[in-house]
Amino acid sequence: MDFFICPVCKEKLCIQNKSLVCSNNHTFDIAKSGYVNLLLSKQAGKNVHGDNKLMVRARRDFLSKGYYSRLLTGLSETVKRYFKNSCTILDAGCGEGYYTNGVYEFITAENSDVNIYGVDISKTALEYAAKKCKDVKYAVGSIFNIPAANESCDILMTLFAPFCREEFERVLKKDGILIMVIPSERHLWGLKQAVYDTPYLNDVKDYDIKGFKLLEREKITYEMIIDNNQDIQNLFSMTPYYYKTGKKEQERLANLENLKTEAGFEILTYKIERN
Repeated sequence: MDFFICPVCKEKLCIQNKSLVCSNNHTFDIAKSGYVNLLLSKQAGKNVHGDNKLMVRARRDFLSKGYYSRLLTGLSETVKRYFKNSCTILDAGCGEGYYTNGVYEFITAENSDVNIYGVDISKTALEYAAKKCKDVKYAVGSIFNIPAANESCDILMTLFAPFCREEFERVLKKDGILIMVIPSERHLWGLKQAVYDTPYLNDVKDYDIKGFKLLEREKITYEMIIDNNQDIQNLFSMTPYYYKTGKKEQERLANLENLKTEAGFEILTYKIERN
């Protein structure tokens, strides 16, 4: 937990009993499940509280069945290629911790010395993540104001989350590694065909990021078969178009008992370019 900094004064936080305390005595209690809330109300915004219980449960149930296990394996292997002992890894926008905890288990299987941390705006998601793996340390916080010191991370992971270049650049060490996962152009194309009259491809943006050098790009593509409506519903609730779907499309989704669709991801690995 000594990785995190105070969101008020930016001083280092240290564990005292069951709280994190800075040198200015700003105190943040550690929840029973193990996470700490470092999100200030002015950082959260009026209506932004992250994923709710239903959304977290849907994603947890879907991911626990292994539908995205190939992505987890690919991500873990990518992290391993750039991993060094005593490495500090941050998952920015970690959600319920499926990938965070999975990478930790993969790396520590070889008894490597690693410290992994996760930050997300959803208390509900981190409640589950922290219970699942006590060795990964989690904090409620915004990825646009990460509660971590300058140049404190060796590797930063971000999967399907908003991208904040300035913050990622700030917390990464010199020669730090950024690993980003995005959906490919045809990700979930079969699902879109089943639900929408006029399906559309995902918009894949330019890979160039100011201040970062692209080192490698890995595509993971496979056919995914889902044979029950609950898993299909859970998958759909994980997508950004869940909130933009009309009544007619929702009825189609509710009657869908079998689905064959492409799953496609891109793992992009960058190295920070700092003078």
